[in-house]
Amino acid sequence: MTISVGDKLPEATFMEMTANGPEPVSTADVFAGKTVALFAVPGAYTPTCSAKHLPGFVEKQGDLAAKGIDDIVCTSVNDVFVMGAWGKDNGVDGKVRMLADGNGTFATALGLEMDGSGFGMGQRSQRYSMIVKDGTVAELNVEQGGGFEVSSADYLLGQL
Repeated sequence: MTISVGDKLPEATFMEMTANGPEPVSTADVFAGKTVALFAVPGAYTPTCSAKHLPGFVEKQGDLAAKGIDDIVCTSVNDVFVMGAWGKDNGVDGKVRMLADGNGTFATALGLEMDGSGFGMGQRSQRYSMIVKDGTVAELNVEQGGGFEVSSADYLLGQL
C-alpha cells in the first residue's frame, strides 16, 4: 500500500555522512517538529537526478525556507558513502541533507519502491517529492514512468 496525504511516515533508519563518518538517523530525528521538503531519486549520479532534481533543491533552498520549510532531505537507495560524495560534488552543505536508504527499507515501507533490475539497478525508490509536517505527509508528488515534473523544487514551491 502506498503512503498517502495525511499518513504518518513509517519508522525507518537512514545513514547520513557526517564529519565523524556515517551515522544512523531515524525518521523521528529528521521529521519530528519540523516542516520538511523530502525528495527521492532512483539513483545518485544518474542523469536526471544529477542534472535537474538535486540541483533544483540546492538552488531553491532559500525560497523553500522563506515559505516555511525547515529542512530539505534527499534520499535514495544508495549507500551512505555514495550519498555523501554526491552531496559534496553538488555543494549541498547546509542546504540539503543526504540520507542513504541503502537497503530500500524506507522506500518499501512507503510503498514507493521500484524494480530497476531491467537497467541493472536492482530495487530502487521511485522519484517523488513530499512536504512532511511533524512526520505527517501534507503533500505527495509521485512521478509516473521516467518523468520529472511533479517532484521538482519548483513544483513543491507552488504547493506552499
